[in-house]
Amino acid sequence: MNWYLKVLKQYADFSGRARRKEYWMFTLINILISWAFKLLDFAAGTTIFETIASIYSLAIIVPSIAVAVRRLHDIGKSGWYFLLVFLPIIGWIWLIVLYATEGESKPNKWGDNPKGIGNDTAINQIGRE
Repeated sequence: MNWYLKVLKQYADFSGRARRKEYWMFTLINILISWAFKLLDFAAGTTIFETIASIYSLAIIVPSIAVAVRRLHDIGKSGWYFLLVFLPIIGWIWLIVLYATEGESKPNKWGDNPKGIGNDTAINQIGRE
């Protein structure tokens, strides 16, 4: 959950780098929240949770794009590669491959290697600068 909160703290921060773990944990929690809304909607037999899910999706779109751009920075690619999402299936497949690629071990023009910090306690320093 800390990885999810870290991304929310960096709500519209498109600079820097994001580890694979940060990106995929954020994505996993988003999927679980979406499924929970669907399950609650089905169980309640109403559409109130569908409305709440739509509001949640709108609220989370900026941090989702921001963490995706930071993830691309970690592998040494420009954030503009995110526009591949608008291509048919091949663009999506290529983005998934890029997001699964290990980041550069050395510092790059977007910052130091976030994995090289040594431990995950550094996650708590985000948002305090």
